[in-house]
Amino acid sequence: MEQSQQKPPARRRHSVVGVVVSAKMQKTVVVAVERLIRHELYRKTLRRTSTFSAHDEKGAKEGDTVRIVETRPLSKTKRWRVEEILTKATVAPAVAGGK
Repeated sequence: MEQSQQKPPARRRHSVVGVVVSAKMQKTVVVAVERLIRHELYRKTLRRTSTFSAHDEKGAKEGDTVRIVETRPLSKTKRWRVEEILTKATVAPAVAGGK
């Protein structure tokens, strides 16, 4: 009997949207992802931030909003990669005089 050699359907990878907080490494950016949780006792909504090291081939800069997706381990800390740059950072004009 011939079995059809079909691959199982591709698993959807986790993806999150965050802001690049550090782009000082080569091909690596640090992305801060915010989420909202509710305090169990007081029911107040709290903002929590997680940071992820992500592989960056797209050239994201500090302040950019990016979508990162889960991937295989690329190094000791990198388990994410930049999928796309959603918005570029707006650069504030430098103030002359320094004060």
